[in-house]
Amino acid sequence: MVAFGKKLRESQIPEWREYYINYKLMKKKVKRYTQQIEIGTQNDYYVLRDFSRLLDIQIEKIVLFLLEQQGLLARRLSRLGEEQNGLSQQLTETKVDELQEQYRAAGEDLLRLLAFVEMNAIGLRKILKKFDKRFGYKFTDYYVKTRANHPHSQLKQVFKQVGIVAVAGAIFRNLAELEDHKGSYISIYDQLDLSHQAPVIESIKEALKRLSNSTNFLQFLGKHAMLLEDGLSDTPENYVDERYEFMSLVLNLGNTFLYMVNTYIIVPTADNYTMSLGAAATVCGIVIGAMAVAQVFSSVYFSSWSNRSYMQPLVFSSIILVVGNTLYALAYDLKSITILLVGRLFCGLGSARAVNRRYITDCVPLKLRMQASAGFVSASALGMACGPALACFFRRDFKISSITFNEDTLPGWTMALAWLVYLVWLCICFKEPPSLVPSEPNTGKTVKLILENGCTRPLLLNEHAKQECADQECDDDDDDDDDEGSSKRNRKPVDSIISAYKLLTPSVKVQLFVYFMLKYAMEIVLAESSVITGYYFVWSTTNVAVFLACLGLTVLPVNIIVGSYLSNLFEERQLLLASEIMVCVGIILSFHTSIPYSVPQYVCSALITFVSAEILEGVNLSLLSRVMSSRLSRGTFNGGLLSTEAGTIARVIADGTITLSGYFSESKLLNVTLLPSLIICVYAIVATCFTYNSLY
Repeated sequence: MVAFGKKLRESQIPEWREYYINYKLMKKKVKRYTQQIEIGTQNDYYVLRDFSRLLDIQIEKIVLFLLEQQGLLARRLSRLGEEQNGLSQQLTETKVDELQEQYRAAGEDLLRLLAFVEMNAIGLRKILKKFDKRFGYKFTDYYVKTRANHPHSQLKQVFKQVGIVAVAGAIFRNLAELEDHKGSYISIYDQLDLSHQAPVIESIKEALKRLSNSTNFLQFLGKHAMLLEDGLSDTPENYVDERYEFMSLVLNLGNTFLYMVNTYIIVPTADNYTMSLGAAATVCGIVIGAMAVAQVFSSVYFSSWSNRSYMQPLVFSSIILVVGNTLYALAYDLKSITILLVGRLFCGLGSARAVNRRYITDCVPLKLRMQASAGFVSASALGMACGPALACFFRRDFKISSITFNEDTLPGWTMALAWLVYLVWLCICFKEPPSLVPSEPNTGKTVKLILENGCTRPLLLNEHAKQECADQECDDDDDDDDDEGSSKRNRKPVDSIISAYKLLTPSVKVQLFVYFMLKYAMEIVLAESSVITGYYFVWSTTNVAVFLACLGLTVLPVNIIVGSYLSNLFEERQLLLASEIMVCVGIILSFHTSIPYSVPQYVCSALITFVSAEILEGVNLSLLSRVMSSRLSRGTFNGGLLSTEAGTIARVIADGTITLSGYFSESKLLNVTLLPSLIICVYAIVATCFTYNSLY
């Protein structure tokens, strides 16, 4: 089979060569994109934007030249028509032959123009299919859908040959009238099947027919893309509808809420608890951070486990958390700081947030996914606020048998009971969804369409659509088959943390570091709050709990303001940089200088740091999803796991910093813990500035 590129070169009209679609350039671009995505130097969003722009330029070049040639033909036919009308009463046979010859010559030029349009339409079709096959996206659907009905669309001129048909009609009509120059003119509108048509007319009709066949696929895909949401009766998205259970979603969000409560419920009392066991107050950093240390490992195995089941990891999480909280509470009577730390480690090993996120992605229908995601954020924020607030109600001190119940142990007993109730509820009401991929091997293939706004939409190629695509593919280049294996390898999920790291571009690394920075700053503010306020302001546990609860309650209003207002006024990268600067300002204001440290200074600086970090987190994760390789969107070692690990490691290091700062005097604790935060924040701002132009 002759490759299309060679066929295109051989059939080009020499003087029009520069106006043909640059098929060779487009092929090179597709191969270059493949290599860039494979090594991780570019992301899908950039590739689709850049390739769309390149196609727009190529099509505009073709269309403008096409309109220019149509205009030349139209003026030429207009002059011939004026000459013919002027001589309508004195037409001689010689003059008729001369006019017919000129019309036939115009018809020959129209045939050249039709061949030009046909070759470009075929080239456009092939390059779109080549892109789809290489990357596995239904980019053709997206491109035709967005261009087909746009008021300024150049693509319309390619598959709606209104101007060409009008020129052809003028040639047909005038040649038909000149067939009988004696006055009994035959009208093509009254008699379509003329018995004697010029060969050029037959050739033009055949060319128009071929051109229609070459461009019908574009019209079909445009309509198909517009009606896509109405025609998905057998798609995985509808299959997801069968997997969706409201009560299961509620239980999933309940796990999120309880875990966040479990994380922060001990913060107001952790320093008192460690001192009652004979340790320094700053050891609370290790106690709080032990949960994060275990979460570094639990995130990996829970992410892997969620590939096979959702209920099993949630049940295991609940059991581990019951055990962990029980050990945390028993440590008081056992007088063992080791049991206390082991209990918190068990709590961290029960972190199922990876499962919570995965369940929403896999099992909630697209139309409800936004609400479910908002519910996940709300449950986390509410848990963060409720955890410290609950500490206000634990001002009790009594014993049952030999077990002590006081403000130090009640958080552990309360959470153990809560997880036990949750476990029973989970076993009764949670419904394990069926496998995401249907058991039939040929039911379909889910692919993603990455839109210009960065969002994704699931699409389907069912068997019927596959057959249609196979019919269209029959005339593709030989090298397309070789591309398929490469594209499958490029889309294969990574199977190790090292492979995932190799796919991280500089932009992704910077965004992960920014996420590390904001989690570090937030953990410093939250974890050392009881020690700092106790030393400087002699706050009680109740005061600390109320303060932390108020900080937690800012999460939802801040996210609403950013999502509905600020995101419409500024680019995300602008919000990112501004938020980083505000975090830095909050940290600087937190330092204790020669001026006496006051409550307003502490509260305002903590609020600025925490709120700015919350804004930064939302913007950072949004940008991270755009600049990250598509291979990191699936499998165990996915982008969500990487960001979770970055944040968890930040919390571990922050809690470790607080503990190590205990070797200094309490008066130096604040500044010693804030200094690393400031250095990390400044470094993150500089790194963001260097990669600013690569953030879209």
